[in-house]
Amino acid sequence: METPWWRDRSILIPVFSGVAYLTGLVLEWSAAPTAALAVFWIGLVLGASTFAPSAVRNLVTQGKVGIALLMTISAIGAVILGYIEEAAALAFLYSIAEALEDKAMDRARGGLRALLKLVPETATVLRDGAPVQIPAKELTVGQMLLVRPGERIATDGLVRTGHSSLDTSAITGESIPVEVGPGEAVSAGAINTAGALQIQTTAGGTDNSLTTIVELVEQAQAEKGERARLADRIARPLVPGVMILAVLVGVIGSLVGDPELWITRALVVLVAASPCALAIAVPVTVVSAIGAGSRFGVIIKSGAAFERLGGIRHLAVDKTGTLTRNAPTVTAVITSDGIAEDQVLGWAAALEQHSTHPLAAAITAAAPTAPAAQAVSEQPGHGLTGTVDGHPIAVGSPRWIDPGALGPRVESLEVDGQTCVLVTRDGTVVGAIGVRDELRPEVPEVVRTLDRHGVHVTMLTGDNARTAHALGRLAGIEDVRAELRPEDKARIVTELARTRPTAMIGDGINDAPALAGANVGIAMGATGSDAAIESADVAFTGHDLRLIPQALAHARRGRAIINQNIVLSLLIITTLLPLAITGVLGLAAVVLVHEVAEVIVIANGLRAARTPRQPTAQRTGSALTPADQVPAA
Repeated sequence: METPWWRDRSILIPVFSGVAYLTGLVLEWSAAPTAALAVFWIGLVLGASTFAPSAVRNLVTQGKVGIALLMTISAIGAVILGYIEEAAALAFLYSIAEALEDKAMDRARGGLRALLKLVPETATVLRDGAPVQIPAKELTVGQMLLVRPGERIATDGLVRTGHSSLDTSAITGESIPVEVGPGEAVSAGAINTAGALQIQTTAGGTDNSLTTIVELVEQAQAEKGERARLADRIARPLVPGVMILAVLVGVIGSLVGDPELWITRALVVLVAASPCALAIAVPVTVVSAIGAGSRFGVIIKSGAAFERLGGIRHLAVDKTGTLTRNAPTVTAVITSDGIAEDQVLGWAAALEQHSTHPLAAAITAAAPTAPAAQAVSEQPGHGLTGTVDGHPIAVGSPRWIDPGALGPRVESLEVDGQTCVLVTRDGTVVGAIGVRDELRPEVPEVVRTLDRHGVHVTMLTGDNARTAHALGRLAGIEDVRAELRPEDKARIVTELARTRPTAMIGDGINDAPALAGANVGIAMGATGSDAAIESADVAFTGHDLRLIPQALAHARRGRAIINQNIVLSLLIITTLLPLAITGVLGLAAVVLVHEVAEVIVIANGLRAARTPRQPTAQRTGSALTPADQVPAA
């Protein structure tokens, strides 16, 4: 739980420093200079205590010259020259800005804490048929969970008994409940909204899909992006450079003019050129944006990945399981004269019940009341034979069974991207069944949306070229690469990345090399293949492809904010420096302008924490709302 600011010591000390500083100003205006000076000293000590000790310690123990050291030197110099009021202002403003930055980071991490709260503290397991409540963290693989309506699922598992619908919106961002039944996988954190479920756990209470997501977010918050490193590279030479410049201003000015005047200006230069805003401009934005992404189902593993995501102009997409559901279904049945479709499906399903082939599940699902078959045998690579109601039945591919008169219609199905299974009865072809891994319904609109925003799409698949091109036409994808091995996908992605920033999205182990070779690798479903997740820079917790344009819009907006902050920070330095050297601005004015600008940079960075809206447009086909349709940066 986030500590309220009035109980947070890191906030209270700068606040008290500010109160002391303002009190000192009031006393000064009230003609009480001695009391004002004492209060200014209190404010100075309080504010400086938040950064000066660590700055000196880092210099002594690590030889580290940082921004806090520059501020410490400036405050000491101001005190030596008798500018206690200005030193107090500097200490207060710098300490409150640092405290605001820390608070901003904490708020941006709120999404991570919210994810952790999705796991219930206790879970109900069945022991000898009786429900027993145990701490959720003690769950192990293989236990039987009882999840009643309204309860959250404590860890990943497979439904063994019961039918229900799950609310996964807090995890995946998908607003439509998911129907589940026996044999289907469920994830930790989902809410059971209907009937009671018995779920066999496939993960422990502290090592499941939700904890994986949390680990990815923690990793993201521990890393900085390329622009953050750029800011560091600018700040690193700037600090000693400013100190050298200040010494030169003080020494050379003292030789030609009033030493006290030029030493004062040297101290003002130290403050004017301080890169405080530059140093915090990017981390605040990146952490805020990554935290927001986790709240709508986009887990970004590093700041560098977030920044690269904002520049993506080409998307390579794996077909199976990404563009398609990875669940083949019967899409067409053609028959010979006098034969009904139900008969063909029934005869085929009678035999396919004895097969583990992926197409068998689709056919048996289409004919749940299939008759019994006897003497079933499988011909590897060809099909099945058996007897149904005393008649010999064969089921197999057109490469094994001649389609005969059905040939032209079978060829038409295959051109349409369907895999055909032929059925014979008494040695005569009686029908053909078309099976296809259907395209996800949102794909065509997503492809059109990406195209409108200047992102070209390439489909990669190991499937045959005819099926791949048929699905490509349905999806609206012109660039289709088929019959690829994993190394082929990796090579193509690498080639694409040489010409323009390219992301690769996939969900399987065979996609891992390509994901690693892309500018940004995106794993489809953070609970999918471990190899894909480890190789990717970004993971989607759900399987709705509308997350792609939404994530790109979010990253583009964040990158625009980063650029604004960097430009603003550099403008502050380049504007204040000559004004400080020439004496146009004094120490107090420079401190005020610089630290107020720093607060503005923090506030601007926090805008990246806004979560993109996911309105009904997602359900009606639009992948981006007008507010989210950010122009290409």
